[in-house]
Amino acid sequence: MPDYSHETLHLAPVAGVDEAGRGPLAGPVVAAAVVLSPDCIPDGIDDSKALTAAKRAELCAALMQCARVGVGIASTEEIDRLNILWATMLAMERAVAALGIAPGMVLVDGNRSPKWAHPSTAIIGGDARCVSIAAASIVAKHRRDQMMIEADALHPGYGWASNKGYASRAHQAALRSLGPTPLHRRSFAPVAQAWLAL
Repeated sequence: MPDYSHETLHLAPVAGVDEAGRGPLAGPVVAAAVVLSPDCIPDGIDDSKALTAAKRAELCAALMQCARVGVGIASTEEIDRLNILWATMLAMERAVAALGIAPGMVLVDGNRSPKWAHPSTAIIGGDARCVSIAAASIVAKHRRDQMMIEADALHPGYGWASNKGYASRAHQAALRSLGPTPLHRRSFAPVAQAWLAL
């Protein structure tokens, strides 16, 4: 389980940052930044991929009550214009800015941080090691999943309520038969191929 040991090494406030949605064919990339109080860390925080959707929803609600949370979004258009890496960095920048405070340190899941003025450390596998990053992964994943469930009602047929925009067989089949929507990432090969086939 992730713990609070990484946070204790740095000047407070320490923010954990993670993202959700780098791999899907559709929808935005969503990042979250979370500053935890060591006196109020909800039980059960773990890498979001290790949790059920119901548990993520429960923990996200708890984090909104007892932590400082910022969320940043990069749109499909920004993903296509910047590429997915730099759109992810932009979403992370927006998430930290949304905290409304200047963190003493930002702990980022992965192997690189955005080009920002904040002191930061990238931690590979951070969502499984650092509780602040794990908390951010929960918020980012829950928020993005909810966005894709809502998008499914606007663009039925692609199965986004279940696949969340990832390249499932059903999603790819619908992409070929129905064509791309405005939420599809045209810079991603399966979407570009479907667009050319229209």
